[in-house]
Amino acid sequence: MGKSRARRFRRAPFSPAGPEQRRDGEGGPEEEPAAELLEKLQHPSAEVREYACASISKLLQQKHVIPAFLQRDVVRCLGPLLMDHSLAVRETAAGALRNLSACGGFEVCDDMVTKDIMTPLVALLKECSTGLDANQLSPKKCREMNKNYIEDIANEAINLLWNVCECNNTAVSIFNKEGCLEATLHYLKKFSTNVDLAISVANCLQAVTEDNPDLLSSFNAYAQQVLETVMLCPESTMKHILLRTLIAGTFWNIKDTIPPGSLGSMVNAILKIFSESLAIDAGETIIHMTEAEKNRLKLAAEAETEENMSDVTDSCVLTEDDDMEEIPKGKVRRENDISDLLPSDKWELKEVTALLMAQQTALEIIVNMCCSEDPSDDEWEELSSSDESDLFMENSYNEGGGLLMSPLCLSDEVNSAFLNNLIPKKILEKTAFPNSVALDICMHNPSWKPLIKKLNAVQCRALTCLHSILLVSDVDCLGGVSALQSLAQHLSQLVFSKTELPTDTEFLEAITSALRALLQTMASKNISQCMTPEQLLALCEAGIHSSNASVKVNAVSILGISGSVLAKGQDTAETLKMIGKFLLEVAMKESSLVVAGEALDALFDVFADGKEAEKAAVQIKLLPALKEFQPVFKMRMRKEGKGQYSTDQLCVLDNVKMNLRRFIAYQETLGKTPT
Repeated sequence: MGKSRARRFRRAPFSPAGPEQRRDGEGGPEEEPAAELLEKLQHPSAEVREYACASISKLLQQKHVIPAFLQRDVVRCLGPLLMDHSLAVRETAAGALRNLSACGGFEVCDDMVTKDIMTPLVALLKECSTGLDANQLSPKKCREMNKNYIEDIANEAINLLWNVCECNNTAVSIFNKEGCLEATLHYLKKFSTNVDLAISVANCLQAVTEDNPDLLSSFNAYAQQVLETVMLCPESTMKHILLRTLIAGTFWNIKDTIPPGSLGSMVNAILKIFSESLAIDAGETIIHMTEAEKNRLKLAAEAETEENMSDVTDSCVLTEDDDMEEIPKGKVRRENDISDLLPSDKWELKEVTALLMAQQTALEIIVNMCCSEDPSDDEWEELSSSDESDLFMENSYNEGGGLLMSPLCLSDEVNSAFLNNLIPKKILEKTAFPNSVALDICMHNPSWKPLIKKLNAVQCRALTCLHSILLVSDVDCLGGVSALQSLAQHLSQLVFSKTELPTDTEFLEAITSALRALLQTMASKNISQCMTPEQLLALCEAGIHSSNASVKVNAVSILGISGSVLAKGQDTAETLKMIGKFLLEVAMKESSLVVAGEALDALFDVFADGKEAEKAAVQIKLLPALKEFQPVFKMRMRKEGKGQYSTDQLCVLDNVKMNLRRFIAYQETLGKTPT
């Protein structure tokens, strides 16, 4: 039975409005039509233009309003304002375009590049970079004495650049040709005083360096020195951990520029950073940080109460003759005030968010490090046929080398660094369900509730990481027979510890992928499997009803692996009959040819050999069922194959079709052989 090819993660294409998402205020400009706001962008008053940009920025976080703005050419309206005389207008215009790119998705980003957003954006980035070099201090607003416009504009612009480069190859080409790397590195050097800006740059760099060989020549000694300085920064905040993790990911992307003699130490440095990130218990951190937030808010409330008491005392000295109108608290400059559009101070939440993003990023990069497939192939591709599986198995193991990651990671030195940093152990720890106390805290706190999804994402990435390591590691590297059996029990508990089987698609895909790889490894080494056939059938029953094709493929593959092991045992015919009936039904009724082909492939493995398998095959009438189904499968391949499936998938299906013919002939031979 074949293994799935290792999954390669691409960078997640950003979250709406980025890490500094502007919060919704009470009320707001929703009632103002797009046309009226876009018209205000041309107003001679900078304050009006700033207010219009901020209002548009807020509205663009709602996907349903984006078409109305696109119809009125919002990109060409906002683009010139990136070079507006007012720095405040530049910042809010960049923020609006950032939200448009984040919430609009790939098609909108393509449209933005087509409408030449890169020209003013590149000009803005270079001008801000020059401002940093000249140590220019930006103007300051009275209400925000510490505001640095140059860096804040740069942060919005870098996030916009990250979003469009994530989605559009033309934007990446412009980044290369216009020398944007130099400007972004200038911003990165601000990491010691502005970690948020540095994180934005690091996200952008990781995106533009992925699969971008044209940029590699720009990473000279100076550029690598800047990255190395950031990677070695000693600060221990969660944001700095995220920053170091992102820069480590960038180093992995540009590994081809590293001299051969330095490769080992570079990979060791990367793995050390990932190890430090994964070592932190996110659940405990959430518990600690929510407590810290409560204490901070309590102190702030007490201080505000004292201030209000002071205001009451001061107001007593006013006489009736004082011709003054008292302005209610919080109503000053309400008409044009955009402070309610800016992010609130939630540093504890931001710290935990940074930690979870660091852990997710680290796990994704480790998956990529374990992946030996073509870099452009970032989707699941299931290698289903026996012929291709055997070839893949041969290529998945290196004689005595342990982990097969890439040509870079075959050396004993690199493998030792992987193990010395306890990466496998820490990955396994992250596969556990999130801390129940932390989940309860997040569930009952609206601001923290989004972290539940991030906690679950880390678990799923860890399971996918485990799957990749199982594909490319030998038994000794994984800790031996007992370690694999313990791992099987652990994965079994993840699936069966709750009263109902899991239904979340992402979790099901991750857990079934890990189980598939583990069971294949154990079967290839004749290691006894810890999950009962009844448990496996229950899991596969749940998996086959998933809407995700990868989950279905994993489910039938797991049954095929387990059935082939059972076929070698004694008194297993009844169980093999259940497995055979299940796989036959999937092959004949499944709408996806890929899943149907995997089910046939699993049948070939289960009933390939053994007296128990022969007995079960006769009782479920396997041979006549397959002979009847063979022309149906061929017809489906002719009708559905072209246009719906990739070249690789069609190649696999052709192999299945050929193996089906061979298997039928083999079963006919068994029928003629005297028992």
